[in-house]
Amino acid sequence: MAEVKKIATRESYGNALAELGDKYENLYVLDADLAAATKTGIFKKKFPDRFFDCGIAEANMMGVAAGMAATGKIPFASTFAMFAAGRAFEIVRNSIGYPHLNVKIGATHAGISVGEDGATHQCNEDIALMRTIPGMTIINPADDVEAKAAVEAAILHEGPVYMRFGRLAAPVFNDADTYKFELGKGIKLREGSDISIIATGLMVSEALKAAEILAAEGVSAEVINIHTIKPIDKEMITATAAKTRKVLTVEEHSVIGGLGSAVCDVLAETCPTKVVKIGVNDEFGHSGPAVKLLEEFGLYADNIVKTAKAMV
Repeated sequence: MAEVKKIATRESYGNALAELGDKYENLYVLDADLAAATKTGIFKKKFPDRFFDCGIAEANMMGVAAGMAATGKIPFASTFAMFAAGRAFEIVRNSIGYPHLNVKIGATHAGISVGEDGATHQCNEDIALMRTIPGMTIINPADDVEAKAAVEAAILHEGPVYMRFGRLAAPVFNDADTYKFELGKGIKLREGSDISIIATGLMVSEALKAAEILAAEGVSAEVINIHTIKPIDKEMITATAAKTRKVLTVEEHSVIGGLGSAVCDVLAETCPTKVVKIGVNDEFGHSGPAVKLLEEFGLYADNIVKTAKAMV
């Protein structure tokens, strides 16, 4: 059996920016002294005149990006999720969200899988924060193919976009030749009838693994990839809930305010359904190897299987 290719979506982000720089001459990249980690250094090497290091001043970087957007440029403001959504929140809200400027935020190193950097850098609250900003689009890609497509989709979308990327290498399961990214549209990856597993980001591949295990044990799981958390695909979420009447959400984010909460908001209005959330509970993370931490916090296939079987 061939080994599954794995690429961190932060790598995909850097590569996509460099690839799209030729196509979009008004694309500019800003970073907050983390170009090696966010992988925007790839763009810097190719387009040095369109790259700006704003230093360790994330809030100021967001203000610079807002100014660029006001002059017709498409700036990508890049830093760790903790700093992009956390430290710079007020500027993102008031200088980007309020005037609805065309700024794209590339937030890398999101979630527990930041690993050894520990609780201060493991941002499990960013989706919740960005969901509260009116008009903010939120994209959380699951693999390399989807991440690259998401970057171009962000360029083509008029308005602020928050993109969430990971540090840990993620399995590539999408086919680059056939994959089509549609902003606001979920993707049904597997048909099922007993339970719906709705996942986002790094957890999508784990949901697929879990569905295979469940199938071998006689449980039919439908797997939905929600790459755009805002605006969310209400139609697909409602349809799968109406079909299975049991929904399990899986995310590498707090269970408060993230994908699970967004799904519950939809279903409370359209199709009241039993929903169980797998994510980071009301607690902080801590330092440790990324894979071990994912297991400790229940963010892996076997726990998805266990939870799904209990629901069924």
